[in-house]
Amino acid sequence: MFTDPIADMLTRIRNASAARKADVVIPFSKMKWEIANIMAKEGFIRSAEKILEGRGGVKVQLKYQNTLPRIDGINRISKPGRRIYINNEEIRKVRNGLGIAILSTSKGLFTDKQAREMKIGGELICEIY
Repeated sequence: MFTDPIADMLTRIRNASAARKADVVIPFSKMKWEIANIMAKEGFIRSAEKILEGRGGVKVQLKYQNTLPRIDGINRISKPGRRIYINNEEIRKVRNGLGIAILSTSKGLFTDKQAREMKIGGELICEIY
């Protein structure tokens, strides 16, 4: 059975946030590590750190505002069965700029704003708001 590791990561974060957990551990991959770092830079999570012992992982510390989760929603856009690619003119704002989209480009992972500034497109991984 094939599973989508990025969708699994986003679901773990969504579920832990709904259950008001302080943190969640996700199996490590470079792409998940980069997504977690982007989420931390944009203020959706408190921090992300690598766990080196054992099989390794990414420990994501969740962020709350007045006991409400900072993340309202996470949507996986491009899936293994249906990849979604967009060019820089097709990149739209998520929730009128209140959210972010994460794109995988030839130069690495970037937010929608960074990709528009650099005038590059790529695979639309997910939207976070």
